[in-house]
Amino acid sequence: MPWLTLYAFSLENNLRRPRAEVNFLMRLLKSYLESNLQRMMDNNVRMRYIGRTHELPVEVQEKMRWAEEATARNTGTTLTLALNYGGRSELVDAFRSLFAEMKQTRQSAERITEEDIHRHLYTAHMPDPDLLIRTSGEMRLSNYLLWQIAYTEIFVTERLWPDFRGIHLLEAIAAFQGRERRYGGLGGSCCEVEENPERIKIVAN
Repeated sequence: MPWLTLYAFSLENNLRRPRAEVNFLMRLLKSYLESNLQRMMDNNVRMRYIGRTHELPVEVQEKMRWAEEATARNTGTTLTLALNYGGRSELVDAFRSLFAEMKQTRQSAERITEEDIHRHLYTAHMPDPDLLIRTSGEMRLSNYLLWQIAYTEIFVTERLWPDFRGIHLLEAIAAFQGRERRYGGLGGSCCEVEENPERIKIVAN
């Protein structure tokens, strides 16, 4: 199953931008979900979300649930919107959840594994990304998926997000397919790693 994740609204956007701008972005999100639901159904797209979405306005959360429930049976691409999301806050939430589990099960900290942390991330239901696309020529990660992109290939384009089209996505995938992914090894035939160029994350500026 292909995966596409868009960094749509960061936690910092919610905290640091003027309230009027945030309210406009929330109305824009509701309008996007309403106007694109049929398109998602026609293309067998499933809608999901990650982030502290419980902090968004109630009417926005209701519209998000509406779109998610309507597309829940679709089996094609999973489109995930990162909303009120921050990579550091995700790790804080994951560690809090893991700590609560440890207290309940009386698990020793020495037995914590990477898989234990993964299970408590917002993205526990998703594979780690193969490709991250950074638009606007920015050379930073912007607090995005800090745990998940440990071995992700990064493609930077000068193109602004509003001008990013399907042909540009294909260009990024073609560049990705031309790279050798060693995962700490020597390359060549020393190891075999399953790759899926359909697992893509986009940081939109």
